[in-house]
Amino acid sequence: MADISALSLQQRAALGSGATFWTTTAVDGVPSIVLTDGPHGVRKQSGSATDHLGLAASEPATCFPPAVGLAQTWDPALVERVGAALGDESRSLGVQVLLGPGVNIKRDPRCGRNFEYYSEDPLLAGTLGAAWVRGVQSRGVGASVKHFALNNAEYDRMRASSDVDDRTLREIYLRAFEQVVREAQPWTVMCSYNRINGIYAAENAWLLTDVLRDEWGFDGLVVSDWGAVRDRVAAVAAGLDLEMPTTGRVSDADVVAAVQAGALDEAVVTLAAQRVARLVQRTTENTAGNASFDAAAHHSLAREAAAAAVVLLKNDGGLLPLTPSRLAVIGSFAQVPRYQGGGSSHVNATRLDIPLDEIRRLAGPHEVTFCPGGSTPDAVADAVAAAESADTAVLFLGLTAEEESEGFDREHIDLPGDQLSLLREIVAVQPRTVVVLAHGGVVRLDTVAELAPAILDGALLGQAGGGAVADVLFGVVNPSGRLAETVPLRLQDTPAYLNFPSERGHTLYGERMFVGYRWYDARGLDVAFPFGHGLSYTRFEYSQLQVDDDLTGLRVSVTNTGERVGREVVQAYAALPASEVSRPPRWLIGFAGVTLAPGECQVVEIPVRRADLAYWNGRWVVQGGDYRVSVGASIRDLRAEATVHVEGDAATTPFTRESTLGELLADPIAAPVVMAAVADVMPAGDSAAGLGVDLLRMAASIPIERMVGFSGGKVSRAQLDELLAAINSRRS
Repeated sequence: MADISALSLQQRAALGSGATFWTTTAVDGVPSIVLTDGPHGVRKQSGSATDHLGLAASEPATCFPPAVGLAQTWDPALVERVGAALGDESRSLGVQVLLGPGVNIKRDPRCGRNFEYYSEDPLLAGTLGAAWVRGVQSRGVGASVKHFALNNAEYDRMRASSDVDDRTLREIYLRAFEQVVREAQPWTVMCSYNRINGIYAAENAWLLTDVLRDEWGFDGLVVSDWGAVRDRVAAVAAGLDLEMPTTGRVSDADVVAAVQAGALDEAVVTLAAQRVARLVQRTTENTAGNASFDAAAHHSLAREAAAAAVVLLKNDGGLLPLTPSRLAVIGSFAQVPRYQGGGSSHVNATRLDIPLDEIRRLAGPHEVTFCPGGSTPDAVADAVAAAESADTAVLFLGLTAEEESEGFDREHIDLPGDQLSLLREIVAVQPRTVVVLAHGGVVRLDTVAELAPAILDGALLGQAGGGAVADVLFGVVNPSGRLAETVPLRLQDTPAYLNFPSERGHTLYGERMFVGYRWYDARGLDVAFPFGHGLSYTRFEYSQLQVDDDLTGLRVSVTNTGERVGREVVQAYAALPASEVSRPPRWLIGFAGVTLAPGECQVVEIPVRRADLAYWNGRWVVQGGDYRVSVGASIRDLRAEATVHVEGDAATTPFTRESTLGELLADPIAAPVVMAAVADVMPAGDSAAGLGVDLLRMAASIPIERMVGFSGGKVSRAQLDELLAAINSRRS
């Protein structure tokens, strides 16, 4: 690595900002590298295609399923393979850092960028995000985990403050980032545009230094989202290393001037430059020779991933899989597929599978009629007539790129009204109707579920999605996808409905940690389709659940009782009925996939991290007690249950005069000491009974120091301090 200390202050400052929209600055001994958008494809601009906003056309690359689709595979090994392919394509196209994955939590279904994010659950998002990073970086290309942090809306994203309490921040919105950093060691992390509790992410020393580096052990580079830096001097002081894109050297001059004026420590400029130089070394040291990729092989992988992402939401009467017969294929998405999201991640695909062509290929000699559908009377009449004359109708529904994209949030989650009207008319004449859905954000499906006997949800499936949908429709592939987010009955039921998006520059995370299924379960709300849901063309039975002591893992036998080979995603959830803090009725603690032949049985093992049992109370705390462990096919399709005792963490936070009587009595060490001490202070049982109250419960919320006054002189402050010291000594 170049000797950074030998560079001038101006050169060190220059290393910390871009030379162009996509490249870093070359300085003596440190060459320039290219960073470019992902995450589901390499979006490399070059030559005349480069524009000042980075939104023009790009070189051809494989468009894999975006995160919204890839997450529905629940398959970290497959995601890692996709990441490795993306790494190969990055090297072939001369890209050193691929900007992804996006692991922000899907707080609200209206967020315009939800198609780039994995899940409403931090464990699922973190597990898949870590797999993606491992795959990309295995090819010598850096990943950039984004958007750190609390970027959960597009509206006013460059100014608004995400206002959130510590517990919610740690348990939900930082947890996936922490898992990716600890497990996959990404070479870069990208800070977000927004403020966090009033402080811009790029200027947030607590976030970028205290938490990310000092607490989690991150040793890579922090890069800004493009245009996220308001004050580079403040950002560098907080722990930002690289500002992108170029500012034409304006911010370099600001940094140099701040150092010369004594307003910025020169050492932090040097440290940032060293981190840039290290990233350059990491991404260029093993790049000898001409790199290339097999476009056909990557398209096959994209098709495999897309097929694994398809979720069979409903299949009444075993309508699917289809047998070759007369089909009516209806809807413009069958001919012009919606397969990726809009905005900075848009990929110029190497090829594109057309669903209609793929369906015709698998239908063989049987007639396949196509109607684009639409809202005009003639178009509707043609579609209805085609459906009526066919043996089965396949209707493609969904959202266009104009209806959802980066840069804006949706105002609702409804499918277009003309699509629902067309569905009603088609089902009225053709009871064998299959709906195929394409969308980046969750859509309301209660009407679709009521009308259509069979529904396939592909979300967004990438360039090979057309072939994947056909494979699942005809049973070439047995559907194994599972929902990575809840589908609500209506928008008004969603957790952040009253607090989305920002208002006067602030976004209140008032639902706290009750996001996604945690919210719906806590409130006992019905949903259209629950988190983790997905059907199969075969059947699976669960038996013999065994949970390891202290809940370090579990095993369950799964048997394929159907007639087809299939993959089951076994999901494990924990609950703590006697929790000392507010918690969801249950939460995901692990999952694993298993592929079984008809009649085959395997024992599925799911390790459980102790961290996934913990809650945040200034530190991660595992409460001791009896945990209820459930396994099943979704959050609301649980097949087996067991109870296991978990030893809690040793108490480390000392009791003080401000501690309440209730908190002391909840502690097994403190409780007997306190009870003995207050026995003479509390009124006699008869007098308490006469008041019609439980005085002990009434006094539970009183700080213990107030008992000095209530004791009528029987307990002094000195005696109270001695009591607390004795308790804390025994607990330490």
